[in-house]
Amino acid sequence: QVQLVESGGGLVQAGGSLKLSCAVSGRIFSSYVVAWFRQAPGKERENVAGIIWSGASVWYADSVRGRFTISRDVAKNTVYLQMHSLKAEDTAVYYCAVAVAVVTGKYDYWGQGTQVTVSS
Repeated sequence: QVQLVESGGGLVQAGGSLKLSCAVSGRIFSSYVVAWFRQAPGKERENVAGIIWSGASVWYADSVRGRFTISRDVAKNTVYLQMHSLKAEDTAVYYCAVAVAVVTGKYDYWGQGTQVTVSS
C-alpha cells in the first residue's frame, strides 16, 4: 500500500513560482512511476509530468515543458514539482499519483490534491 500527501499549493500571481511536494509512504520500487496530474473545473484531468522512481526517465506535457520541473528525493521519499512562469491556465487542483506498472498506464494510488490558483 502506498499513501501520497501533496502540499505546497496556494495563490500566486501570473509569472510567479510555486513548488509542490508529494510525500510518498509505503513500499515503493524503483520501477514505479510517480506523476503529477492536474484538473481544472470543467476540464479533463491532465498528466503534466512524471518520473520513474529510479530517475531513469522523466516526461512533461507540452503545456508545461520548459516551465515545470519534476524531481525526487529518494532519502525523503518525496517528489517535487517546481513550477515557474505560472499562467492563469495553470490554475487547477494538482494531484500526485503512483503507477505500479508503467506499461499499463494505470495509476493505482492517488493523493488528495492541492489547489494552485494563478491570478492574472
